[in-house]
Amino acid sequence: MLGAAGTGRTADAEVLAIDLPAVMALAGARNLDVQAAVLAADEARAARTSALERFLPSLSPAIASTRHEGTTQAADGTILDVTKTSYTAGLTLAAQVPLGESVYGALQARQLVKAADAATDVQRQDSLLAAVQQYFELVRARAQLAIAREALEVSQSYGRQLEEAVSTGIAFKGDALRVQTQSQRLQIGVQQAEVGQRQAAARLVQILNLDPATVLQPAEAEPRALSVAGVAGSETELLAQALRDRPELVRSAAQVEAATAAHRATTIGPAIPSIGAQAFGGQFGANAGSAGASRDYYLGLNWRIGAGGLFDMGRIRAANARERGVRLGDEKLRAEVARQVVESHAQVVGLREQARLGESAVAAAAETLRLTRDRKQLGVGTVLEDIQAQQELVSARSQWLTAVTELDKAQYALLRALGGLQSGGR
Repeated sequence: MLGAAGTGRTADAEVLAIDLPAVMALAGARNLDVQAAVLAADEARAARTSALERFLPSLSPAIASTRHEGTTQAADGTILDVTKTSYTAGLTLAAQVPLGESVYGALQARQLVKAADAATDVQRQDSLLAAVQQYFELVRARAQLAIAREALEVSQSYGRQLEEAVSTGIAFKGDALRVQTQSQRLQIGVQQAEVGQRQAAARLVQILNLDPATVLQPAEAEPRALSVAGVAGSETELLAQALRDRPELVRSAAQVEAATAAHRATTIGPAIPSIGAQAFGGQFGANAGSAGASRDYYLGLNWRIGAGGLFDMGRIRAANARERGVRLGDEKLRAEVARQVVESHAQVVGLREQARLGESAVAAAAETLRLTRDRKQLGVGTVLEDIQAQQELVSARSQWLTAVTELDKAQYALLRALGGLQSGGR
């Protein structure tokens, strides 16, 4: 967990203990890419609102005074010298709705909102996967550091025993120097492991959008092979689940529908007439004192032929090409999703076996070191054998750590490939 109980300080850095559920919760809420995706979805909703507002009339309150001086022409053609003033005050209610374009624009905007919501889910799952996998890397780095420190402590203890034996004349000084060299190498390994842990913590801090000075300490001392819920089943079952649940496919389907609506807006839309309506109510007269009630009404239908309307072949072909391109992208995405599921499933199966074999290798290497130490006590074994046995144990434990870490990462990658990675636990 992440809380005060796990708070400490190293130099100027704040140290916080954190576990996997806390990582997933923070990644879903604080990750900057997720926040950006949420804002993009809000923008899509605003665009949909604007599309719907095109159906609404506009109100235009106005006051106007006009004056004419000089010649004008009467209705019968007579030229007159007239000076006149008129006064108008009222409210105009007007609507000019390109009905076909507005209908299909609203349908397109609706699908784009759906696509934006799905894109937010895509980004949230991507951020969760990045955070989870980096957390496992942090656990591995912590365990690797513990292994390096333990190996150094064992080597230094053995070196002190040899130095005592050399001082009493019962051991060869070259053996003590050899062990000293081994200890120095292990000390370098400890320093490298410390740097690796700090780097892993810094990467996780960035993903979770925490204070850069924060140092995260994983709750687990070492990785353990998890059994992640939701990744069991045959390859066929997993493929069907991914094609049903992947948010990328939801987004792609909405984009296809949006492109279809945009295409129909160029073919069917122009055949639907635009509606123009206007109503005016107010006062009209020579001046404000003599003005009387005045009302005017207008209603009309119109079509556009040519550019932007009926038979605009360039616009129609462009919209058709965009729709076909989006459909091809959807087909390509489905193939990509299937590949990810097959590869992730195969990786989980292979890594589970590698973790099992790695555990056996660690046990064998530990037993080899114990037997080597027994031989040394009996005066049969050599210092070189002891060093080699130590190296084999460290190598085996490191390989096991890597296998378990990669197994856990692969299971969550498979869960992501299925579209089922959500914050809230394992």
